[in-house]
Amino acid sequence: MKPLILSDPLPPLFAQLTADRFDVRPIGTLPDDPAQVLGLFSYGHFAIDGRLMDAYPQLKVISNHGVGVDHIDVQAAADRGVPVGNTPGCLDEATADHTMALLLATARNVVSGDRFARGPGFQNYDPGILLGTEVSGQTIGIVGMGRIGTEVARRAAAFGMRILYHNRSPRPEVERALGATWVAFDPLLSDSDFVVLNCPLTDATTGLIGRTQLQQMKSSAILINMARGGVVITDELCDALAAGEIRAAGLDVTEPEPLPRDHRLLSLENVVLTPHLGSATVQTRHRMMKRAVDNLSAGIKGIALPYPVIP
Repeated sequence: MKPLILSDPLPPLFAQLTADRFDVRPIGTLPDDPAQVLGLFSYGHFAIDGRLMDAYPQLKVISNHGVGVDHIDVQAAADRGVPVGNTPGCLDEATADHTMALLLATARNVVSGDRFARGPGFQNYDPGILLGTEVSGQTIGIVGMGRIGTEVARRAAAFGMRILYHNRSPRPEVERALGATWVAFDPLLSDSDFVVLNCPLTDATTGLIGRTQLQQMKSSAILINMARGGVVITDELCDALAAGEIRAAGLDVTEPEPLPRDHRLLSLENVVLTPHLGSATVQTRHRMMKRAVDNLSAGIKGIALPYPVIP
């Protein structure tokens, strides 16, 4: 009998990598015997709390397709002796690339320029329209200098940007390699032309950017959120963008996600939105799925996960 795994909808790649080693059923399925369920596989980031874990008394592993585990109660899993795995180290460069893509798109009016170029109003070249802001030589402030933040800094250095960062602790090796400077959070906000969020969603970072922080930023500044939507207070960001308190925002994540189709953020011209595409490349998705499956397989066998999450 194949091990029974509950998951949200999975792509064909999962079956290719597992060679049908598991009996995978939708998360809402109620098996005849809950003790048959040995693993939970989170592909679309459904919520996994202690109550759900308790429904399956023989649960051996929780495997997450992705790095962020804010949708999983990792401490509750540890209390129950259930290891949690994620996929670190294989999506850093792709996510950093997308960070810079949003930064460039907002700075140089790429999306609004595309719309204008396709529309009836573009009848002749006018050098006075859609003037953006330069990226080279500007100051980037990176909130969260982990693996992804470091890759963003590497790319910013290639653009000749001045690099500020705020982290729980300084990263001397990054400072030496990339010329970055650790600063306190408030000076980072006030001094940066681009404020880039690459931090995890935790109790400490939930609502990190709200009205007070947005008012500390330059009116010419651009906010890029590649972290989680909950790091930013959405309504207060909308207010700041509508009032011109900051120049623009590039958001790969929002709270809620997806946004209701009538949400006012969707009507603002100075926002570039992408649907959580940070790690969305063919190569990265393959690496992520392989690591997630490796975690799942190890947990089912009762051996140490190759990529564990430590509470």
